[in-house]
Amino acid sequence: MTTQQIILEEMTPGHLEGAVELSRQVKWPHRREDWELVQSVSRGIVALEEERVVSTIMMTPYGDDAAAINMVIVDAAMRGRGLGRKMMEEALAKAGERTCCLAATREGLPLYEKLGFVTTGEIVQHQGEALPVSAPARVSWAESGDLARLGVLDREAFGHDRSALMKLLRERAKFAVIRDEGDTQAFSAIRPFGRGLVIGPVVARNGTEAKALIDFLLAHHQGKFVRVDTGVSMDLAEWLTGRGLAHVGGGITMRRSMATHKESKPSHHRTYALVSQALG
Repeated sequence: MTTQQIILEEMTPGHLEGAVELSRQVKWPHRREDWELVQSVSRGIVALEEERVVSTIMMTPYGDDAAAINMVIVDAAMRGRGLGRKMMEEALAKAGERTCCLAATREGLPLYEKLGFVTTGEIVQHQGEALPVSAPARVSWAESGDLARLGVLDREAFGHDRSALMKLLRERAKFAVIRDEGDTQAFSAIRPFGRGLVIGPVVARNGTEAKALIDFLLAHHQGKFVRVDTGVSMDLAEWLTGRGLAHVGGGITMRRSMATHKESKPSHHRTYALVSQALG
C-alpha cells in the first residue's frame, strides 16, 4: 500500500471512533470525549485507507499568531512511507503564518527538524493515584466572578490568544484560584481525561503558588488517578513523585517560527507558567 492510495480528509465527528482505535494502538489513554474536546477547537486531518483511519493530526489555532500541532499518529503498518511528513505538511499549511509548537518523541525529532522546528525544552509526564495532602488555605475554588480573569492570566502567561480553549475548559473543568485582596492572580484546572483526571493548565507567579494550586486539586481528589505534564526546567519531578505521581515519560518541546511573522511574547510580570497538559 502506497501513500498515493491513501486519502487525506478534514477530520469530522464520523472519524472519531477510528481515531480512538488508532490511539489505542499506540497505547494512548484517550477516550472519545478527549478526542472530541481537541477536535472542537482544532482543524484536524485524517488519512484513510479504504475508509479506515490510518493517521491523524490536529492544528489547534491560538488566535492568528500561534498554533499547537498535536494528536499526531501514524498506523504502525504505514510508517516509513512518508505519510507522517505529508500529514505534517498539511497541518502546517492550515496553520499558515502562525508560529507552531509541538511535543515530539525522539523518533519524530528528525522529521520535525527537517520541517523547521527547533528544540525549546523538555516536558515530563507524571501520573498515578493522588496521595493524601492538605488543601492550602490560600487556594479556593473559582467562582463565576473569577472566570473572565482566567483568560487574561492565561494570555499573560502563554503570550497567545487561547480564548477558544479557555472557554471550552470553563465548560469541562473545575478551576482553583489564588486571590490577593480579592483579585485573582493564579489558577489551575482539573478535568476528566483518559484513565482519570488531568491537571492543566497551571498559571502562577512562582513555584510556591504552582505547588499550592496542584496540592489543592490533589487534596480534593485523593486516591484518584491524576496526570500532570510539566517542563523539566520547573524541577518538580521529585515533588510530584512524593504526591504519588510517578514519572512515566515525556517529550521534547519544539517551535517553528515564520521569519516574517512577529511573535507575541509572554508577559514579564507573570514569570511562572506551568504548561501542564491542557489538550491531548
